[in-house]
Amino acid sequence: LPIDEVIRKFSTDGMVTGVGSVNGEHFAAPANRAVVLAYDYTVLAGTQGALNHPKTDRMLELAEKWHLPVVFFTEGGGGRAGTGGKREGGRAVADQADVGGGRPLDTPTFATMSRLSGAVPLVGVTSGRCFAGNAALLGCCDVIIATKGSNIGMGGPAMIEGGGLGVFAPEEVGPFDVQVANGVIDVAVEDEHEAVEAAKQYLSYFQGAISTWDAEDQRHLRNCVPENRLRIYDIRKIIELLADRGSVLELRRGFGHGMVTSLIRIEGRPIGVLANNNAHLAGAVDSDGSDKAARFMQLLDAFDIPLLVLMDTPGMMVGPEVEKTALVRHCSRLFVTGANLTIPHMTVVIRKGYGLGAQAMAGGSFKEPFFTVSWPTGEFGGMGLEGQVKLGFRNELAAIEDPAARLKRYEELVARAYERSKAIQSAVSFGVDDVIDPADTRRWVLSGLDSVRTAPRRHGKKRANIDTW
Repeated sequence: LPIDEVIRKFSTDGMVTGVGSVNGEHFAAPANRAVVLAYDYTVLAGTQGALNHPKTDRMLELAEKWHLPVVFFTEGGGGRAGTGGKREGGRAVADQADVGGGRPLDTPTFATMSRLSGAVPLVGVTSGRCFAGNAALLGCCDVIIATKGSNIGMGGPAMIEGGGLGVFAPEEVGPFDVQVANGVIDVAVEDEHEAVEAAKQYLSYFQGAISTWDAEDQRHLRNCVPENRLRIYDIRKIIELLADRGSVLELRRGFGHGMVTSLIRIEGRPIGVLANNNAHLAGAVDSDGSDKAARFMQLLDAFDIPLLVLMDTPGMMVGPEVEKTALVRHCSRLFVTGANLTIPHMTVVIRKGYGLGAQAMAGGSFKEPFFTVSWPTGEFGGMGLEGQVKLGFRNELAAIEDPAARLKRYEELVARAYERSKAIQSAVSFGVDDVIDPADTRRWVLSGLDSVRTAPRRHGKKRANIDTW
């Protein structure tokens, strides 16, 4: 084709790149600089061509060399059919007639992108259709932000049909609702404008502290947990009250409902919050929740963001059905990851702290965090109180023939066990470091951060990589 027609039809070979300022109103250069890449869907459906890949490699190499975060807009159809992607004399050339030849499998882009994991923050943003190679790069990112109605799949319709697996419309492959529920999408948004705002907010936590902040009246925290220990409450409300106003960004809200993972600020300082959600399985730790929590811990640890755990769990989920989900392996990720964290780690028990689930949330032991404190509503034990009574007093209860009398005795035993499990009893026996006024939680967190001397970030990586899952 004539050069003017190539420029007109295949502008930038479908890849727009640059280095720019993100959140410059809060952070000075070079902290505000980021590498930005975007597939251009108007050019051959945003597919990856012979020049498109080297342009991508060039920007990713700059990000690695100069430690710049990456924001990647990945909408597109994957590898470009009809392009061999050959390299001649070190220069990539397109050959539209070369369908099966060339060297398509030595493209370094995917390895280059993967090496950035744990080295710099990686933010993936997608809208519309994102398939195959584009989706693979999206999946390498630390966080995936996707707009409503987007489709994400490791193979698009053409690849599916080519593999003899049937004919599907693009909208049937990896639809938005499916990818939110299964945890692929970390932040679900309405449109591209909201996606950009979410990307900027996410990056800000990795750029450092900000000097301006505001917070709610912390005395409201005293009324968040019901007096009736069997009633649920909104853990997200507690996080919103605890954090600086408007600073909460929740990740993977649609997946692993028993855990809440959020990035927040307290007096302008970025902190990661991991909380049990008592509204789902009473806060019991299951396989999806374990994966969600362990991966979040890795993300924080890789970039030196402190961790605050808000605990309310009756323990690990139990039963034949949950064991089918490989809980033994999944829940152990919390122990292995938590016990090897090098970031400041603080635990506040909101209500229940029972069994292995409580130990897993605390990194393996209540003595593992810099401090483990409890609100007055806290309660503790080797297992849930009701279970303790049913097992420990099984014979006595079975011997009571009258159902009403049996229930009354059971409730008496549970009440007695509850008195022994209260937070003040645990503090007296050195099970926790202190029992605190909920309104003092922010002060405790800030004092903890000020008390921990952390080594400056080493050049290069702290962790080899962050699990993609």
